Amino acid sequence: MGATLMQANMLALAFCMPSMQAFAAEGPAIDLQELVNRTPTGGVLHLASGQYAGPIKIDRPLILEGDAGANITASGVGSVITVSAPDATVRNLTIRGSGFDLEQMDSGIFLEQAASRARVEANILENNLFGIYVHGAEDAIVKSNLIVGNRPERLSEAGNGVTVWNAPGAQVLDNDIRFGRDGLFVISSRNNIFRGNTMRDLRYAVHYMYASDSIVSGNVSIGNHIGFAIMFSPRLEVVGNLSRHDTNYGLMFNFANYSTVRDNIVLDGPQKCLFIYDANFNTFYRNWFEKCDIGVHFTAGSEQNAIFDNVFIQNRTQVKYVGTRFVEWSKSRRGNYWSDNPAFDLDGDGIADVVYRPNDIIDRVIWKAPLAKMLANSPAVQLLRWAQSQFPVLQTGGVVDSAPLMRPIHIDPPSALGRLK
Repeated sequence: MGATLMQANMLALAFCMPSMQAFAAEGPAIDLQELVNRTPTGGVLHLASGQYAGPIKIDRPLILEGDAGANITASGVGSVITVSAPDATVRNLTIRGSGFDLEQMDSGIFLEQAASRARVEANILENNLFGIYVHGAEDAIVKSNLIVGNRPERLSEAGNGVTVWNAPGAQVLDNDIRFGRDGLFVISSRNNIFRGNTMRDLRYAVHYMYASDSIVSGNVSIGNHIGFAIMFSPRLEVVGNLSRHDTNYGLMFNFANYSTVRDNIVLDGPQKCLFIYDANFNTFYRNWFEKCDIGVHFTAGSEQNAIFDNVFIQNRTQVKYVGTRFVEWSKSRRGNYWSDNPAFDLDGDGIADVVYRPNDIIDRVIWKAPLAKMLANSPAVQLLRWAQSQFPVLQTGGVVDSAPLMRPIHIDPPSALGRLK
């Protein structure tokens, strides 16, 4: 008992004597809350390698940090670390053992609304329901954390890697997130930045709901059900992200308006590289869509979208558009590159000399009656395709690219891809 108390006192002194080494208990975990309580406002509590008992609450500005091997473990009830003060920092710690109550939002680190400008960086969070929950903390920064979520039998019982709720100005940067429900779940927020994160083995990599005026850039989604689900959110910049080996959608835009979507790459596996559903007044350009079942599924009254300078390579169906109107996919004499377009360019300007139509009347019949695929190669169907190409009056609406590109543009993959092991 005496030795443990002495070691705890040494830890408590660490914040006022930066050169003093902090010691950890060899046996039972030290009660960390007492040390936090004794740390003055603006002080630094530095933990040496060892076991520390949570949960704890930080109720004033201070820095809680640790050496490699400093582990804070709770008993499976509530959040491990709760921050309720502005300008606090939690860094370089391993944090485990939250509760599993979804309604209570049990988390490895929970930032309350009062925790504005909090910094959570370079931590390892394991075996928690939610990794980090930013619950109204304006201008908080969540950076360079490794978050490994739980894997319950039912996905509905899992939490998210990072959740941001009503936290204007919050930034989530350069985190590595694996397992759980969604990598980044954002709801009812604005003016956020989500950049350089790597997300694997999840339902959605990024799940965006009722948020606006934000940047989603340079993120990597590998092997998730959906890469980037952007819903009910206006005025976003979705730039330079990668979706690879996701199963359902690479990019999905549902009631998302007035946004810029460029320099994204989707390849190898999704049923749909890009799904646009009732999304209006967006600009999609310089995106790369490769080896999906459907390159772009465009439906449900999506209006006034500019789609140009994109690359469509070896998608089983380049575009699925069910509608009776003609929709132009070019701008200022710049269309898109289509790998299946047998084009020619006699004047050498890089633009094909013939308009490209990715779908025809037979495609529309097959979408509505899938069994018609059995007749796709029949002489009658081939004759109808030829007749439609020769007599534009037979066209019944669809996507038209009046200036298809002869060569694909180059798009650099996000730098976060280099962190994958």
